[in-house]
Amino acid sequence: MFEEMERLIFSLCGAAGTSGDEAEAMRAAANALSFCDSVEIDALGGVTGFLGDRNAGRRLLFDAHIDQIGLAVTEIDEKGFLHVVSVGGVDCRTMPGSPVTVYGKETLCGIVSTLPSFTNDSEGKVKPVKEQIIDVGLTKEEAEKIVSLGDRAVLTRGLKKLLGNRIMGAALDDRAGCACVIRAAELVKEQGLPEDTCLMVVCSTCEEVGGQGATVRTYSLEPTEAVAVDVSFAKQPAAEDLTAELGKGPMIGYSASLDRRISQKLLSLAARHEIPYQLEIMGGGTGTNCDEISVSRGGVRTGLLSVPQRNMHTPAEICDLEDMENIAKLLAAYAMEGREEDPHA
Repeated sequence: MFEEMERLIFSLCGAAGTSGDEAEAMRAAANALSFCDSVEIDALGGVTGFLGDRNAGRRLLFDAHIDQIGLAVTEIDEKGFLHVVSVGGVDCRTMPGSPVTVYGKETLCGIVSTLPSFTNDSEGKVKPVKEQIIDVGLTKEEAEKIVSLGDRAVLTRGLKKLLGNRIMGAALDDRAGCACVIRAAELVKEQGLPEDTCLMVVCSTCEEVGGQGATVRTYSLEPTEAVAVDVSFAKQPAAEDLTAELGKGPMIGYSASLDRRISQKLLSLAARHEIPYQLEIMGGGTGTNCDEISVSRGGVRTGLLSVPQRNMHTPAEICDLEDMENIAKLLAAYAMEGREEDPHA
């Protein structure tokens, strides 16, 4: 039912791309955006696809970040083990015994070293990331020929289909959002963009380490309005108090840092087009690229849609393809609605 969305997300998640080292993921995104009128790579490695006249009065930005969390090598010790630090918010609880892919001069497979619980008198005490080590099966001399300090690694978990419309794997934060904005642009192109609108679809870099990619790209593009797509927390057995649920539709953000008119417009469009939705209420910042986009230059009216996700920042993130397709449909409806006059102008 969601073949195109499934194709998109599998191609994006199959590419490496930790924060600050997104080149392979960038190429996958650029290829996915090849249907656009033009595609550009910015100074920080982000990708932008353009539809419509760049001089249009309405310059609409759809953003999602292409980078994923990971690790960076800090030391190769005397026994050949790799010591690392977190790039973004790696959960140290997910590391012991996990398979790892190390991106050196060659791609290496490794394991985060751990002891079986029956030989470990520190059971239940998880060491911080910088105190855990990766075993790649090499001596120090052998490892140094392939791995350099600063090389990246990720906890390895390829994307898998689960029952129904659900998918599981690493990098769904926020390749799921990238798939949504790319798919939305495909839908817009099929329908024909309003003449007064230029749609700019950005897969930005470095969100997990501060949002620098969205900051510089928004500044250079000068959008008149924007909607960012990220993931947010969905209910699961360990967190039943959360409000959103998988398969129940896009999460429409309401926050003091978001433009209320855009949130209201997204809600009314969802109702009109019979797209299921959920509300996400935040008191201040959103913790997404919206916080950087909205304060670019003289300010950008910004909205937020989120993909419900379980197990965020682990190698087993779970999303629902139907939620993602519905976000794409809602974004396309927003783009096709046409320009609204700013009452403050």
